[in-house]
Amino acid sequence: MPLMQEGALPLIQLAVTPVILITGLGSLLLTMTNRLGRIVDRTRILAGQVRLAEGEEREHLERQLKMMFQRAKLVRLAVTLAATSMFLSALLVVVIFLSALIERELSEVIVGLFIAGIVFLLGSLAVFIRDIFLSLVAVGTEVNRALSLPPPVAQHSASRAEPNASKSG
Repeated sequence: MPLMQEGALPLIQLAVTPVILITGLGSLLLTMTNRLGRIVDRTRILAGQVRLAEGEEREHLERQLKMMFQRAKLVRLAVTLAATSMFLSALLVVVIFLSALIERELSEVIVGLFIAGIVFLLGSLAVFIRDIFLSLVAVGTEVNRALSLPPPVAQHSASRAEPNASKSG
């Protein structure tokens, strides 16, 4: 039974779901592109610092720089997947109205586009969450370095030296 036989209102109601999805995806894309911008800015700062650093400091900054590049690639993938989901959702709206216009059931195409859009959205969220975990690893590295805890070997040496020192005293 063609969609237009039921009237325009059910057709518009059917198209509302992908439109709401597009709105949510727009907000998600805004968040992701802002995050990508911050990663790019931080990468540029680190690259400048690497050029000036030497020794252990340079090695640390190079590790951070590589991690930032990895994060940038993850967020780029997340943005690409979310944008593809948005594209499929917009295409879904077109197919819904086209189905009514040509008075032909395109249920399989409609369901397929909807499922594909949701799968791309889920992929985008999974990659985005991966970036969040990776950013926490980078923060943990910075925190550990800032605290500058003595290496465990030095602690063991100091504790071994104390008993000898007290015996000779």
